[in-house]
Amino acid sequence: MRNSLISLASLTLLFASEAMAQDPGASAPVQYEVAFDNASHHEAQISASYANVPAGPLRVQMSRSSPGRYAIHEFAKNVYRVSATDSAGRPLAVERTDPYSWTIAGHDGTVRVTYILYADRGDGTYSQIDTTHAHLNMPATFLWASGYDDKPIRVKFRRPDTTWKVATQLPASSEADTYWAPNLQYFMDSPTEISNFALREWQVTDAGQTYTFRLALHHQGTDADADAFADKLKKILPEHIKVFGELPKFDYGTYTFIADYLPQITGDGMEHRNSTVISNTQSLFRANFAQLGTASHELFHAWNVERIRPAELEPFDFTKANPTPSLWLAEGFTQYYGPLLIRRSGQSTVDEYLKALSSTVNGVVNGPGRGYGSPQDMSLRAPFVDAAAALDPTNANIFTSYYPYGAVIGLALDLQLRSRPAPLTLDNYMRRLWLTHGVPETPYKPADLRLALTAVTGDAAFSERFFKTTIKGAELPDFEPLLARAGLKLRRKAPKRAWLGALRIRVNGGEVLLAEPPAPNTPLYVAGVESGDRIVGIGRFEFASEADWLDALERLKPDEATSVRFIQRGQVREAPLKVAADPSLEIIRYETANLKPTKAQLTFRDQWLGADELPAK
Repeated sequence: MRNSLISLASLTLLFASEAMAQDPGASAPVQYEVAFDNASHHEAQISASYANVPAGPLRVQMSRSSPGRYAIHEFAKNVYRVSATDSAGRPLAVERTDPYSWTIAGHDGTVRVTYILYADRGDGTYSQIDTTHAHLNMPATFLWASGYDDKPIRVKFRRPDTTWKVATQLPASSEADTYWAPNLQYFMDSPTEISNFALREWQVTDAGQTYTFRLALHHQGTDADADAFADKLKKILPEHIKVFGELPKFDYGTYTFIADYLPQITGDGMEHRNSTVISNTQSLFRANFAQLGTASHELFHAWNVERIRPAELEPFDFTKANPTPSLWLAEGFTQYYGPLLIRRSGQSTVDEYLKALSSTVNGVVNGPGRGYGSPQDMSLRAPFVDAAAALDPTNANIFTSYYPYGAVIGLALDLQLRSRPAPLTLDNYMRRLWLTHGVPETPYKPADLRLALTAVTGDAAFSERFFKTTIKGAELPDFEPLLARAGLKLRRKAPKRAWLGALRIRVNGGEVLLAEPPAPNTPLYVAGVESGDRIVGIGRFEFASEADWLDALERLKPDEATSVRFIQRGQVREAPLKVAADPSLEIIRYETANLKPTKAQLTFRDQWLGADELPAK
């Protein structure tokens, strides 16, 4: 996007002081109107009006990226029947100048563009319209005009059903079903749900300011489910506040959870400045309220990413991918804190937390991805993996997601800080970033993260070493002694179980197929077996079902020398196979391992995870 695009932070600060008193209403130079007369066929009818258009052609376009996502998304493919008129309703010529934009000439200073939007994917990136709701992500829904980046925007939603309501972080206008935004950046960052959702509201007072939290829940559950979920959200909120010491100053006094839990939805979570979209195909009851995990993650983003913000994302460019080398912190540390704050709020047990943490640590420590790049490298690959689409296959072994990778780095840094002679915590580090970058909304660069760690620890050598080896490099500390300080044991989960390096197999009829590439240097990799190969047998075992495969794994022994027979692209092959021991790791309490933790270890654990007041399972 052009250099004239004003940042969300600067414009939000500009408008925040007057936000509650002002309502651009009909005076906004950009006005949208959205109707859903053909919702059963996933269509919206949208008009966009532009006033005071300078002489010369007006260019309107659809975005190719969306806040919170880092890949390219071709939203223009769902826009058609584009037409335009001037102030008198006279038709104007519309020329499609490239795949993403339309040029309109011959106007009289006013242009009204109308178009049809097709939308049937309900998640944090796309939009979905049907007879139950309109789930709108703004970049996937609204075209916009060059030159109006810093202008106020007004949008009117024509509800197809009088029972439907509107949930959005956009402030309400004086006219019914009408909302406004101070600028394009804020508008595009404001997802909207229009449906007969259940609404739960509560107030939180912080530093003399009262904020309203809203849960707009579109689901097929009961009122009791909605009450229970709202109660869970209320309980995690104080733990989030404790990390940073205060709430963000939400621009219009509200924070909104837009939750869609429906069979036709796509599971996702997407952060926004004063709201979040959280979606899941399962109901709250069926998932046993596991959706709280995504909600906790996205709520943490209200501080980390929305205000503690990488410089590369400010301002957000809707015309291209927006990469940053700092997703290991922006997403990864958020991934670390999401479940941790659920644990600290008493809504999971220590054992439940450790089970999930074990899976995260195991995937990163034993995964092959770290051999191909650092956390910064993985962050910069986001445009290729963050819901990106490609036809050609990629090597799954060369990437470790910055979500778990960053979460494990967060764990490592937290434990290292807590183990210092003068104990600190990762909370101290996050609070420092909040005060230096979040509160003033000064976007950070990678070097700022290292300087903040130096400021917190007073130890430049430690900070330099950590960033050199763990962030720019791919080293991780020895977790065993770090976890032992909390009376936790890191160990092999099943050291006597056979392991071949096949993470997943797929059964197709009577064929056992390797569903994904084996990791380098694992038994199947060394034998030359690749994704899609049909595995006929291993040693004395023949395969015609998944049960045969599992039976073989139970009966094979680590270090056993045998052979594998497989069909690879029509060729029957046989190769030597050396069975390995399962490297899977788990983290358990000393008590579970029949070890007695010391008082100091229990104190360390409680200070980190919170006291376990619920019975362990």
